[in-house]
Amino acid sequence: MSETNSAAETAAPHRYTAAMAADIEARWQDFWDAEGTYEAPNPTGDLAGNPELAAKPKKFIMDMFPYPSGAGLHVGHPLGYIATDVFARHQRMTGHNVLHTLGFDAFGLPAEQYAVQTGTHPRVSTEANIENMTAQLRRLGLGHDKRRSFATIESEYYKWTQWIFLQIFNSWYDTEADRARPIAELVAQFESGSRPTPDGRDWSALSAAERADVLGEYRLAYASDAPVNWSPGLGTVLANEEVTADGRSERGNFPVFKAKLRQWNMRITAYADRLLNDLDGLDWPEAIKLQQRNWIGRSEGARVDFPVDGAGDITVFTTRQDTLFGATYMVLAPEHELVERIIPAAWPEGTHPVWTGGHASPAEAVTAYRKLAAAKSDVERQAEAKDKTGVFTGAYATNPVSGEKAPVFIADYVLMGYGTGAIMAVPAHDARDFAFARAFELPMRCVVEPSDDRGTDPSTWDDAFASYEAKLVNSANDEISLDGLGVIDAKAKITEWLKAHGVGEGTVNFRLRDWLFSRQRYWGEPFPIVYDEDGIAHPLPESMLPLELPEVDDYSPRTFDPEDADTQPETPLSRNADWVNVTLDLGDGNGPKKYRRETNTMPNWAGSCWYELRYLDPNNGRQLVDPAIEQYWMGPREGQPTGGVDLYVGGAEHAVLHLLYARFWSKVLHDLGHISSAEPFHKLYNQGMIQAFVYRDSRGIAVPAAEVEERDGKFYYQGEKVSRVLGKMGKSLKNAVTPDEICAEYGADTLRLYEMAMGPLDVSRPWDTRAVVGQYRLLQRLWRNVVDEETGEVTVVDTEPGEETLRALHKAIDGVGQDMAGMRFNTAIAKVTELNNHLTKAGGPLSRSVAESLVLLVAPLAPHIAEELWRRLGHTESVVHQDFPVADPAYVVDETVTCVVQVKGKVKARLEISPSIADEELEALALADPAVVAALDGAGIRKVIVRAPKLVNIVPA
Repeated sequence: MSETNSAAETAAPHRYTAAMAADIEARWQDFWDAEGTYEAPNPTGDLAGNPELAAKPKKFIMDMFPYPSGAGLHVGHPLGYIATDVFARHQRMTGHNVLHTLGFDAFGLPAEQYAVQTGTHPRVSTEANIENMTAQLRRLGLGHDKRRSFATIESEYYKWTQWIFLQIFNSWYDTEADRARPIAELVAQFESGSRPTPDGRDWSALSAAERADVLGEYRLAYASDAPVNWSPGLGTVLANEEVTADGRSERGNFPVFKAKLRQWNMRITAYADRLLNDLDGLDWPEAIKLQQRNWIGRSEGARVDFPVDGAGDITVFTTRQDTLFGATYMVLAPEHELVERIIPAAWPEGTHPVWTGGHASPAEAVTAYRKLAAAKSDVERQAEAKDKTGVFTGAYATNPVSGEKAPVFIADYVLMGYGTGAIMAVPAHDARDFAFARAFELPMRCVVEPSDDRGTDPSTWDDAFASYEAKLVNSANDEISLDGLGVIDAKAKITEWLKAHGVGEGTVNFRLRDWLFSRQRYWGEPFPIVYDEDGIAHPLPESMLPLELPEVDDYSPRTFDPEDADTQPETPLSRNADWVNVTLDLGDGNGPKKYRRETNTMPNWAGSCWYELRYLDPNNGRQLVDPAIEQYWMGPREGQPTGGVDLYVGGAEHAVLHLLYARFWSKVLHDLGHISSAEPFHKLYNQGMIQAFVYRDSRGIAVPAAEVEERDGKFYYQGEKVSRVLGKMGKSLKNAVTPDEICAEYGADTLRLYEMAMGPLDVSRPWDTRAVVGQYRLLQRLWRNVVDEETGEVTVVDTEPGEETLRALHKAIDGVGQDMAGMRFNTAIAKVTELNNHLTKAGGPLSRSVAESLVLLVAPLAPHIAEELWRRLGHTESVVHQDFPVADPAYVVDETVTCVVQVKGKVKARLEISPSIADEELEALALADPAVVAALDGAGIRKVIVRAPKLVNIVPA
């Protein structure tokens, strides 16, 4: 603030200034905390004894879980928090019982990496960050129920995260019932013989390890040896969603490789159909729904088995089973488990030299190629590379419809993450297969008749021919012919044949893979799992929860050369031998035994998969959530068939990761009867981003934005010209502005108004500190309309306002109310500004009724000044729970509107008429107007076009 400005501000002793704002805001924040103003009553106890409160509709409003960063908040962070606070305040004032609170998602890599660098325990730095962020948020006047706040690192919280993991571990998905069921029910089926074991033996004949292996194929949480994303530079494995498109870690930008490790997984694929279908009932942005649909990736086709002599079958999934007669070779993903079983000791006689890659044996060729493929990301492997790479395994598979032998290759363009990790290659009708076949001189057969003049000999083609419209050709054996059929009919016929011959069947496939749930880190939830001497996993009994995170001397995982894929993780927890090796009585009748604890930890997503439930009942130590409380706040109701949070606001970047995982956990808990809501979040709203200009010098290095000068449209830093681009706001870009700075210079209410007024909430917008003063001036004019700046006395009078003021007031009430409900806060502020300007220009003291309505309109947006003015107007109860003003329809509708009357397209008259006038009456008035009569000058009328109430167009004959 300039010195001139400061002097002007101190001229009047009771002017609304930054210093006054700071005093007002601190006092009311203390008052709200002391009075529990924002505490939302629960249905058990609180509401039971208060019929009036119990009759109110509820509204559960949530922000996405913040991570307490050491850098603190910049002004871009609170955008969503302020928006939900404004909406929650309006909902309280319109008669709702509102639950709005905020906690902290506090496990994860940043705190651990900071601990590695500084030696500070992750808990110490995390709790300090939480304290700092809490203070910053409090200063904004956010109306959170603070009794319900928590951090995921609290053992009272992660006890229930571990408990949920055990519910998932002890469950299986019953495809016939289409829901999860306790694993004990599956065991009972095996014991009774109603469900046969995989090899047909009695359940009692299986060893403990064999039973564990069988159940592991069903459990919704299971450990398996599978290809994973291994980041040596981080010392941990990553979920697919945590790997960038260029094959690097989202956190730290390290290379990521494919490796086979034993890891915990969540069988989210069991819920693929339900995750897809239930999107239809959610009030989410269509773009987010589309991203989830694409990630789940449902496709219909057929499973086909290609036998390999002495090694079982290669099973493929294809959506073009009609082209099966054209499959001339097979390709496996390099990581496919069948590869080791099918490769012979030597190359078969007559093997094409191109197929071997110059290697002496199939084993040598496969090993070399696998190492090459492991260094590529999935995106790189799927890219349309000019040169196709691969190597022959030395094995042949039999095409089940033609009986022909098809050579089996491995190639990096086939991924284990989709389908079965194996394809039947139909090179004549697939561009990638065509390119591969050309590179390796493989045969091609046309089985879909080209619609152009290329003919049916693929050896003469420049590229593959793919069509869903053409007829099938060259597709017959002694038992079946597809020739002459269209694609749809051919698919149906061949699928029926495959099933009848036991070599395939129609099936549905999903792009979605099971969720990799292990991390080789310290700062995460310990798994409530121990292993016996035979390596069998046992769940801890609930009485042993929480399993608390132990102290270790070294937090860092063992990291490796980022480029060295041939490494294995070593977890920090494994270094605490006293914690790892324990003697326990698990209450299973086997007495005390020696066990080894799981030394991986859960991913940082675990705590945010269910936190909405903890907000409901945060101090419940007996159960996950009281069923009556969960039913009240999140249960299914009209318009919300699957239940869930009424409004969830956060960034669009969480479209797949967090949202998909949370939906999965909700569905499991719902199936098991723990909650009534099958979806966690009914309505989702994605706020935009507050951006800022980034200034860079000639070296491309960011310079402090606050020190850049603008001269004649160019920008200079310390005399040197710099470039300017609009981008993210952040400490590293030297363009961050903290909310503390703006609060100190203008007050929190000004910051709230500015962020809400910048533009539509769902659109990104640039920050401009110079523009903040506009909202500051609005608050000063509001204050001045109610309080005398010289005496500090309230200036309102107990008289009725004039009609013009009543119309301005009620139009504002109507418009602001609609905008608040629709989260159009920028236009709501514009309407408040228009009303305040009208009152300022009208002059004289405000009528008390007008002043009070004005304060109530402002209350959700600028709660501190509204609370202060409300108290000065003589009220003893908080403005927070007052009724929002209701517009009088008589004053909302304009008394008259101006109708333009045209003759031959030229304006001849203007009529002041009722906005509800009928077409016939308006036409009569227009034709009777003297100016119109003169313009017609006795001419006949060919046509009269009436657009009531704004326009009449008369066309003479």
